[in-house]
Amino acid sequence: MENTNAGLRRSITLDGATYTCPDLPAQFGADYFRLPVVLRLLLENALRNMQGAEREAAVAALFGWLEHGTSEAEIAFQPGRVLMHDTTSTPALVDIAAMRDALAEAGVDPAVLNPVLPVDVSVDHSLAVEAYAQPDAAALNLDLELRRNAERYRFLRWASKALSNVRIHPPGTGIMHTINLEQLATVVCQSDTPDGAALYPDMMIGTDSHTPMINGIGVLGWGVGGLEAQTVMFGMPTLLRIPDVIGVRLTGALAPGVTATDLALTVTHRLRAIEVSGEFVEFFGPGVSTLSAGSRCVVANMAPEYGATTGYFPIDGETLAYLRQTGRPERHIALVAAYAEHTGIALDPAASPRYTRVIDIALDGVQMHVAGPKRPQDLHPYSQTKNILSSLNFTPSASACGLPRYPVAIAAITSCTNTSDPRLLMAAGLLARKARQAGLRVPAWVKTSLGPGSPAAADYLARAGLLDDLAAVGFDIVGYGCTTCIGNSGPLPAPIRDAMAAGAIHPVAALSGNRNFTGRIHPDLDLGFLMSPPLVIAFALAGDAERDLSQEAVQVTADGRHVHLRDLWPDDAEIDASLAAGLRSSDYRTAFKIASANPAWQALQSPDSPRFPWDPASTALRRPPFASTGQASQLGRYTAHPLLVLGDDVTTDHLSPASAIPPDSLIADYLVARGDDRNDLNVFASRRGNWEVMMRAAFYSKSLKNLLCHEAPVGHTRHAPSGHVEPIWEAAEHYRQAGLPVVLVAGARYGTGSSRDWAAKGQRLLGIRAVLAISFERIHRSNLIGMGVLPLRLPAGVTPQTLDLHSGDRIEIDAPDHALGPRVPVPVRILRKDGRVDALSATAAVETQLEVRLLRMGGVIPAILSDTLGAHEQALPAAGVPNGSPQA
Repeated sequence: MENTNAGLRRSITLDGATYTCPDLPAQFGADYFRLPVVLRLLLENALRNMQGAEREAAVAALFGWLEHGTSEAEIAFQPGRVLMHDTTSTPALVDIAAMRDALAEAGVDPAVLNPVLPVDVSVDHSLAVEAYAQPDAAALNLDLELRRNAERYRFLRWASKALSNVRIHPPGTGIMHTINLEQLATVVCQSDTPDGAALYPDMMIGTDSHTPMINGIGVLGWGVGGLEAQTVMFGMPTLLRIPDVIGVRLTGALAPGVTATDLALTVTHRLRAIEVSGEFVEFFGPGVSTLSAGSRCVVANMAPEYGATTGYFPIDGETLAYLRQTGRPERHIALVAAYAEHTGIALDPAASPRYTRVIDIALDGVQMHVAGPKRPQDLHPYSQTKNILSSLNFTPSASACGLPRYPVAIAAITSCTNTSDPRLLMAAGLLARKARQAGLRVPAWVKTSLGPGSPAAADYLARAGLLDDLAAVGFDIVGYGCTTCIGNSGPLPAPIRDAMAAGAIHPVAALSGNRNFTGRIHPDLDLGFLMSPPLVIAFALAGDAERDLSQEAVQVTADGRHVHLRDLWPDDAEIDASLAAGLRSSDYRTAFKIASANPAWQALQSPDSPRFPWDPASTALRRPPFASTGQASQLGRYTAHPLLVLGDDVTTDHLSPASAIPPDSLIADYLVARGDDRNDLNVFASRRGNWEVMMRAAFYSKSLKNLLCHEAPVGHTRHAPSGHVEPIWEAAEHYRQAGLPVVLVAGARYGTGSSRDWAAKGQRLLGIRAVLAISFERIHRSNLIGMGVLPLRLPAGVTPQTLDLHSGDRIEIDAPDHALGPRVPVPVRILRKDGRVDALSATAAVETQLEVRLLRMGGVIPAILSDTLGAHEQALPAAGVPNGSPQA
């Protein structure tokens, strides 16, 4: 490991041009190839972005990892770009707009505050499935989306003009992760240096937990919260403990008829079974070479569902084939191949690097599966939906009027997970074709939808002749966005609503998404199965989720023919033929360009000022109180009331819902009082620029159980001093007015689900100073810290149930600024209202010194403001500008 500072470099010559890249194999020898590829990439990043002793220490720590396959050392990671979607970018950009106001009020030019990295924003999370099963569904839904969200979209257009390095991709251009795959990712980047063109890996972060989808084509990236992304945007690196790396050795090949979805669900089940939580996952072995890049991306996408930070596949010929398929220039493809080979990051199917742990998955043993009905890691053979639902013992209280007991209410081909791989969409189209030829139709009570990740999908499906077949069985394209997967499924069909109201049915969703938590898909649905796109159509045709499609007919035709799944399922040769007929590399760039030029988007008027002009009457955008210079640390020694006590598997959907705003909710009452239409309130995600709405929406979920007050209505808790049961935000305000701190207690996997910064912002606005939980999901833990909320892990054996907290009990936490450090013990005492005292030792769920600094500063936003003001003050004497200069 000599020459670490200078580094050895080698030249690559292509078409007469010369490029340089680090010669890491020569510099570090055999030990370099013992590292997992993900750590080789982190090594390159450290060498390129760090200097001197800090760089030496990072290199030593990375190679020191080899001894035990784990490390406590921290390294700095500097991504090259940031990817966001509209509902995480809106609050982040609102924060930046408010920070500009704070700077201006402090006498600093607001225009100095800009992201220093490229930030791409996809507008994909707001599209709702209102129109469906009709040819103009996509156009109608897009028009409605633009009308409902016009104010928020004008704000995004302001941000793209006022802020440097921010680029907005308008509605209709596709899902962020598909755009990343098809348009943004370069796999290898280049920059001009004094020594010529230098090559380096494309590495990025995204404010969505499914960002690892890009790992499928060899780009190292992962999901972070919007608050962590803000630190990176403004030049701070992401500090991370050198990760444990789980190696997943793949052998064999998938059997005919088995899809990438089935593999992704299998991987999710296997890795959750060994309690993966935040580790990097890397796939290796001879089986990797049998998977297309599209299939790899399906598996990589599910990384948050299997608990991992990444799901990485190294670069190989399939990566290059994907770049060619999506229209990348041949010159660039050759550059990617040469760089991967020369730097030793290409896939070697025979290699077995050092991993923290290894599991084996034989691809030929994977079968057709579904996952659910409430968690993505609960894997079952597709034939078992009947037995699973039958075991629930639902007894109808009225006649179902011709509907089955467990009808399929929603059947959605949705989500970046499974609609970015053309093979899966072609399989769905072929099954639809055979169903159409057999005369099958989807029952009227099933809400069907097809929401591809890219507008190019319409082109290749049409060219293969499958778009009409999909439409014939109700799967018209409803738009290009997350739709049902994110909970924007729109209203349920009238037959389902009526039968539910009568207690006659227990409806089920069938979708090709990645999550099926209770209420995630639709607030009134608590059952959902994840499955491949063709299987979604099969269950839609059946209309009955309580059916064994391995044995029972999908449908019986009017003339008495029993049509089984085996009669409809396409074989691999048919799929290959459709791909050959449908795919054109030019489609990807052309379709994206056409969608980007949407006239309705371009016509939206937006301000041109460096500061955003807030409208005090707006119910969509409000300047948040936490984006100010007055925010301070919440650390210290204090005695707090528990605001809520929750159990296991509290998701970010519970903490900050994204589904439609219920018209009978307290949030609806607040909006209606300010002039909004109770019957057209849009979804929660559309209000993430309004802190008052989002504070009231915190913990508003029918499925959330508050152990502190079992009888509390939705969104309520008990205020201990008065004994009153009241809305959570009102109870929090009463505690604040009395100067009484509050904390929250929860069970295992607190904050699982989407990387939703409002899940943490809402808690800060409610005054929560600490969350005590058995365990935290990685991104939510980071978001809590980003808002200055201290996450504490309860000691082994201690749960919310064993604590047995009651209203009036208090929790004393001893966490002063000076004593906080990564994973330090934090004394906690439970002060019972009857005078008893229970002592325990929690652990600070803090991983890095940067996180310690953020908690001491009060969160990400105070840290950014402090750094910006500090830089301004340092620049004043040199620039000769007097202190207190006028506002811009």
